[in-house]
Amino acid sequence: MGSICSETSISQIRSSFSSLLVSKLPIDQNEWEGYFDESGHLVKSWDFISSIILDRGLDPSVRSEAWKFLTGYYPWSSSRDERLMVEGMRRKNYESLAKMYSKIQPLLEMEHRGFSQVRRFIKYQQGFCEMLLLFHLLAEQEHEIYWLFQFFLQKTEHSCVMNIGVGKNLIMLKALIAFMDPTFAKHLEGKGTQVIQSLFPWFCFSFQQVFKSFYDVWRIWEVFLIGKPCRNFQVIVAYTLLQTVRDQILRENMGGDDILMLCGNLVDLDADQLISEACSTYDRLLEHADKVRGRASPGRQLGMALAGLKGKGHRVMVSTDLPQVPAALMEFFTRARK
Repeated sequence: MGSICSETSISQIRSSFSSLLVSKLPIDQNEWEGYFDESGHLVKSWDFISSIILDRGLDPSVRSEAWKFLTGYYPWSSSRDERLMVEGMRRKNYESLAKMYSKIQPLLEMEHRGFSQVRRFIKYQQGFCEMLLLFHLLAEQEHEIYWLFQFFLQKTEHSCVMNIGVGKNLIMLKALIAFMDPTFAKHLEGKGTQVIQSLFPWFCFSFQQVFKSFYDVWRIWEVFLIGKPCRNFQVIVAYTLLQTVRDQILRENMGGDDILMLCGNLVDLDADQLISEACSTYDRLLEHADKVRGRASPGRQLGMALAGLKGKGHRVMVSTDLPQVPAALMEFFTRARK
């Protein structure tokens, strides 16, 4: 009897394990083609497909076409014939831009002394060429590479060519640490203001330097594209990475240079594991925010009551040190992407 139960348990475990493996396989060609009707219209919603991508990712066989939908290269509601027209338009527009640039380039070099310097800076910027290489591997035609890269930068909002966006990421990362982990935040503050600022390469090149393969880089990038589980998920990812070395930093009382070196050694990571851990981080953020709001709620009611008494001529003392949820921080993550 015990043997039968043991065999049954093993069988159930194997069945559950097999089911888990199947459920986590990325979207392959057959599944992707099943998302379209006979005219080439997507029959699955953005929310459905983006949720599947977050959970399972895309197989290399469908990534090139799927990214055209995720970036906005193709309209989500387009038919197969309409996408052929879009493809022709993208090619024509790219060729026009290339011709225009070839005409004005000599004038720019002659009239603007800094133009050549800026062009050289972009061409040899560390990590930038590697970033473009991934788009060369993703698409074949020049116009595809150009528009996919441009739309990717626009869709993800923050990149190596958008210094304001990178700075915003760093500010919000600092605010997130202060809200979620005050002890760690206090330690980092004590080591100087440049500790968080030194992490800018993570955001500049969308974390491509921390992963073990191109597949992993594409995997995290497509999650950034879909905007799930939240907007500006890259900051949640950065916080999650920092949490992996948090205890060591505190235990060894590390300063700025040592922290930077430690973070620089975060390489060869698995994207699926990091995405899963970052999603858990986001869940904890929402739970923590709800708890803080719950604790603050009675205080706000008391404050309203005391304000009413004060308005009637009573002298009252109102405490202002109630816990608060940083509105700008939560909006940064939860406001819907436009």
